[in-house]
Amino acid sequence: MTTADEWLARGTTTKLLGHNIFFVDEAAREESRGTILLIHGFPTSSWDWWKIWPALNQHYRLVAMDLLGFGFSAKPSPHDYRIMEQADLCEALADQLGLRQFHVLAHDYGDTVAQEMLARQNEELGVGQWLSCMFLNGGLFPETHHAVLAQKLLKSPLGFIFRHALTKKSLSKSFDHIFGETKASQEEIDTFFELFDRDGGRRNVHRLIHYMSDRIEHRGRWVGALAAAMCPIGLINGNLDPVSGSHMVKRFEELIGNDHFIHHLPTVGHYPQVEAPDDVLGAYENFLATL
Repeated sequence: MTTADEWLARGTTTKLLGHNIFFVDEAAREESRGTILLIHGFPTSSWDWWKIWPALNQHYRLVAMDLLGFGFSAKPSPHDYRIMEQADLCEALADQLGLRQFHVLAHDYGDTVAQEMLARQNEELGVGQWLSCMFLNGGLFPETHHAVLAQKLLKSPLGFIFRHALTKKSLSKSFDHIFGETKASQEEIDTFFELFDRDGGRRNVHRLIHYMSDRIEHRGRWVGALAAAMCPIGLINGNLDPVSGSHMVKRFEELIGNDHFIHHLPTVGHYPQVEAPDDVLGAYENFLATL
């Protein structure tokens, strides 16, 4: 297992839009087939990708950042965390690294960030040219996002109080609920919590949860971005996810169509890249091979 310290040692921190942002950028180890920008979910970090990283890095340059308020990146407080700002930061990193053409692989909260960035691509206002976008489990449609109890409490007026009740034990209980047949190991839970809680991250979690309101406010723009996508898009979905599992895929097919790449993982939950890395890799590589 790649530890948090090992992941930290592989990356660097840069100043983007006034904030210290951590990212990992590794060139393809063999003949390059392009670049992939990976965008993580809530409440975790870029470390989420460590299981699929080595195989993808064989032929792709991989770039993954910790979004503002997450992982090793700055966690300003108080701060009004919004999806628009996270998209600005992702684009600022892409611009700084000179990414001109690249694929996007996103998960959960990162799906929403990617939807805003995709909307900008469609408007020809984005940074670089997207070659494709693959979404892992996430709330692409607010009406199909079934928030867990902890999310509902954080979003409530009492969120600033409930944040103090978020412990490693409660995080483990939440993850047990959203994972499928394969549960997170204790070492994985320890690392998820370490990166979540690092530098006082817990104090911001009731502000970071604002993405749920952002999804409602900008639903038309972000669902429209999927419908008008200027690049190939697809889904790799853990169907047992109670938050955004097979019911989200059904809604995608209703609104966006079923002629896109859609890969179902019947025994997997909300974190496919952690629960079933080999299956995710196989599906994603098949998708990339069709482009």
